[in-house]
Amino acid sequence: MADGDETTGDSGLVATALALTVATGAMDAISFLALGGVFVSVMTANLSLLGISAGAQDPQRALDAAVAVAGFIVGALLSARIARGERPVRRVRWALGVEVLALGGLWAGWATAGGHPGGGVRLGLLAVAALAMGGQSGLVRAVGPPGMSTTYLTGTLTGLLVDVARDGRVRWVSAALLAALVAGAALGALLVTHAAPAAPALPTGLVALVLLVSLTPPARDVTHLKWASSRGR
Repeated sequence: MADGDETTGDSGLVATALALTVATGAMDAISFLALGGVFVSVMTANLSLLGISAGAQDPQRALDAAVAVAGFIVGALLSARIARGERPVRRVRWALGVEVLALGGLWAGWATAGGHPGGGVRLGLLAVAALAMGGQSGLVRAVGPPGMSTTYLTGTLTGLLVDVARDGRVRWVSAALLAALVAGAALGALLVTHAAPAAPALPTGLVALVLLVSLTPPARDVTHLKWASSRGR
């Protein structure tokens, strides 16, 4: 399910991870197609783009990649700070709320630009999108099972392939997460192409749904359990 061998059988946690991963795929499609050709969840790719842009003397690509990396760092630090301390269930909701606010602000700015932002508006929306994904990444890392991720899935793919090659075992949750990323990217691309002003509605709605579900008693119990487990590592 993650950048390691850990998986979970909890259906609520799996559904949450799938929803967040679809949102990630959609945001990556939006950022790649309309916010500068960079990714807002895959920082290794953006760091590579920084090097490529330096070698190719492409200052605009370097600026886009740097903005994405900076936004992601701020989001991850902010989310980790919010999630730190006592009353973990409330803190998880606060962190999700910050991500929803960021995505909602992105959607508002995006819609104002008619789904085709340019110039400084585009850079600002890129920074906000990266901040939201950094926040999601930091939160999931803080409260999820060891190695769990809904934003960077290279390790998930590697673990899946190693398990298949080594003992013929398929981690179906990992496979579902990878499929969710592809599906989210496809949906995001379709929206950007055919209904640009509404494109951010998909990731915003999915994260908002996760926040609403987190208010239910079963979700609070699961979150508290996972937090306690992570604190004990």
